[in-house]
Amino acid sequence: MEKRLFTSECVTNGHPDKVADSISDAILDACLSQDPGSRVACETMVTTNLCVICGEITTKADVDYAAVAREAIRKIGYVYPGDGFDAGSVDIQCHIHTQSADIALGTNDEVGGAGDQGMMFGGACTQTPERMPLPAALSRALCNRLTECVHSTDLLRPDGKTQVTVEFNENGQIVGIDTIVVSVMHSPDFEIEELRRYIRQGVIAPVLLQYGFNIADVAHIHINPTGNFVIGGPNGDTGLTGRKIIVDTYGGFFSHGGGAFSGKDPTKVDRSAAYMARYMAKNLVAAGLADQVQVQLAYAIGVAEPVSLRVDSFGTGKISDEKMTEFLRKTCDMTPGGIIRKLNLRRPIYADTAARGHFGVEGRPWEETDLAEQLKKLAGI
Repeated sequence: MEKRLFTSECVTNGHPDKVADSISDAILDACLSQDPGSRVACETMVTTNLCVICGEITTKADVDYAAVAREAIRKIGYVYPGDGFDAGSVDIQCHIHTQSADIALGTNDEVGGAGDQGMMFGGACTQTPERMPLPAALSRALCNRLTECVHSTDLLRPDGKTQVTVEFNENGQIVGIDTIVVSVMHSPDFEIEELRRYIRQGVIAPVLLQYGFNIADVAHIHINPTGNFVIGGPNGDTGLTGRKIIVDTYGGFFSHGGGAFSGKDPTKVDRSAAYMARYMAKNLVAAGLADQVQVQLAYAIGVAEPVSLRVDSFGTGKISDEKMTEFLRKTCDMTPGGIIRKLNLRRPIYADTAARGHFGVEGRPWEETDLAEQLKKLAGI
């Protein structure tokens, strides 16, 4: 029988696109820490020895954007002069202006409308304890472990990628891990075979054990398959905010509306409504109403209430999708203001999401399952 495989990838916070995301979210946090009402839409580009920050920011905060960016780059680990991109010498240019007055008319706190039109998706399933799809969860965990290693040895550099292929049976149940790919930037002093042993033993093996798998059972493992990876980071590839939207969500396992998260304050429903959709999906699964759920929300710019809400349980629901939709309408305020209040989003909590992932991370307000009991009662469970 032909294998049923699904693959997800992830990147470390030192990947050029993630460097850009981290800078944009660090600037957002800096604004929110002084002025919770800040309106921020911040875009960053990084390349060899250059960081360009653009966007629309309306805030009472007094923020040195260049200093915030330099500190974000330092925290990621780009601190080695001569690598083509380091916190001490990178040229930082800022081109910031205020939010469009036309947009502000429909999205100010008095009106409370959505900051843009669009559709957002959230998903959850029973494949992992954090209720994330296993391919996405494993690839993210491998990246976060790589980042830990970068900060514990000067032989590794921050740029890296992972990819995990999981085999499923015809009923959608997990059979095992088919393939793992890990690529990580490193010092010229780290000999390739030694690096491969280090990654197998110090990164892949412990992460697999966390999820109940053994490295010996993985059919294929590729570590730095092209050999040396010395030229990397923004020196090796230009990075832009918002280019890793599938990495930021569910690794392609659930749908994506197309909007990026980083650099956007919570009045932008691209971000806040995607967090709310995850919250609702996770609580439906936590309540035992389905084994796999996708929630879609859609908005019109300047209009507070969503124009649509849809639940899809892919045939795994214990009750109908229509009933689950009805229960969410009864229990959740899906207006931008309601989402911000429920998830307490006017806080400097976003730089960490760019670094460690937006979903499946304990402690995030949209990861709470406090709605599950109420959903159970409505369902008569």
